[in-house]
Amino acid sequence: MNTGVKITAYAAALAATFGAAYGVGKGVGPVEEPKKAEHGDHAAAPSESATADDGHAGHEGGGTGDAPAAANLPGGLQVSDGGYTLALETPTPATGKSVLKFSIKDAAGRKVTAFTTEHGKELHFIVASRDLNTFRHLHPVKAADGTWTTPVDLPAAGGYKAFADFKPAAKGAKGITLGADLSVPGAYAPRPMPAVAPTANVDGYQVRLGGTLDPGKAGELKLTVTKAGKPVTDLEPYLGAYGHLVALRDGDLAYLHVHPNEGGPGPDVSFTATAPSAGTYRLFLDFQHEGKVRTAAFTVTAGAGKATAPAPEATVPAAGETTDEATDDAGEHTHG
Repeated sequence: MNTGVKITAYAAALAATFGAAYGVGKGVGPVEEPKKAEHGDHAAAPSESATADDGHAGHEGGGTGDAPAAANLPGGLQVSDGGYTLALETPTPATGKSVLKFSIKDAAGRKVTAFTTEHGKELHFIVASRDLNTFRHLHPVKAADGTWTTPVDLPAAGGYKAFADFKPAAKGAKGITLGADLSVPGAYAPRPMPAVAPTANVDGYQVRLGGTLDPGKAGELKLTVTKAGKPVTDLEPYLGAYGHLVALRDGDLAYLHVHPNEGGPGPDVSFTATAPSAGTYRLFLDFQHEGKVRTAAFTVTAGAGKATAPAPEATVPAAGETTDEATDDAGEHTHG
């Protein structure tokens, strides 16, 4: 075969090879990054809970930014989602009393100044220690430029996580919960998780937890408030309801935010919640009586039948008090 014929045959073979590759590529389609799942609602992930539509149902994290929302994830696992970012200006507060500053930024890096009011607030802010012994439900104040400020009292050095729960006022925006790490400098000694127990005592009140927290399945949690052995039947509204419940998963501090079902004003406060997975959770119930908000905390195990397996009674002291066991600082409420 002469040189001209060889070149012609080689070119034909090369063209056929590339043509086949192109055909395969067209058949398979382009290789893409896996899409992020959209952010599930606060009450349940990945399945939807049966809570009444109170403004938090459907918090799927979708904003107006370019970033896709993360689906089927519990709240608080991401510092950025749906085009919004929780930007902490004070990521290393001091032990004891200090001031936290932060903002919510949009996809362009601008501070968000307009929010939709839900449960009486434009934004709900929670701080919890990584060992889940300390819980703070704070009520920060927003400046005109979009900077939020709140006092806080963090009793010990170590790792904490801040959660911002909000709904931007932008058209089409949905509710979202973002989470960011805080570090309190100093010598750190982790404390054990308080034991699973059916009751918690705080400021002379006893709260009993009944029901189940089931992975991937909606279940009712009923909390009954008594004082001096008598049912408390005149609970006062707090954030538009007779109780406010936050559940955090041990390990990654996934955030489940649910509000009560119909009922009240006590002694029972009922919630419907779904655990995103089996595991250990801390439940923090805020309730108001005689003009003061108190927090009762529980450790529960999802996927183990009853959420409140029989165990010695746990004492949940008011902020600043200690027990013979681990200190549980689950009672601070700072209003701006």
